[in-house]
Amino acid sequence: MPLHIFEPRYKELIGECLENEEEFGLVLADDDGRREVGTRAAVIKVLQIFDDGRLNVVVEGRDRFRIVVDTAGRAFSTSEVEPVEDDYDPPADEDVRRALELFAKLVQVAEASNVDQPDAASEALSFEIGARIDLGPDLKQELLEIRSERERLERLRELMEIAIRGVSMEREVRKRAAGNGRVSRRLVD
Repeated sequence: MPLHIFEPRYKELIGECLENEEEFGLVLADDDGRREVGTRAAVIKVLQIFDDGRLNVVVEGRDRFRIVVDTAGRAFSTSEVEPVEDDYDPPADEDVRRALELFAKLVQVAEASNVDQPDAASEALSFEIGARIDLGPDLKQELLEIRSERERLERLRELMEIAIRGVSMEREVRKRAAGNGRVSRRLVD
């Protein structure tokens, strides 16, 4: 995911990560507060460095972690963390097949042909698919916290089915509205 780094504390953090080839943690914080589960991230590409020290970078999510305790002493937030491991609950082959079919259908209806295909053999297929879909922070956090690959794929299938219906309906409404302004009652209900 692309990040624009402009705050001095984060310029310091990213600078250290680049210099020492280290990862940093990403944790969702919003009006509901800071979550306890986050993901390690690594800067995989520096896109641009501005004269004032701001940066545009691309980061890649890595392993999940849970915050154990906050620590202090740096300009940016720091914590002691522990890994979050999945429970052993692999998906059935049919679950994997169906998730990949739905992903392909969503890419097709969204007309997003430039999306990389997830690795069907990946043990973390749910994260590969989730990284390619704009689900918003709350749903991505929900997936991050689920400790079963089977359950994550099941939830993703539900979300992709809803997205496919929504995108398809939106396209149909636009198409009909552009024609003569009439929209079928079936589409509105």
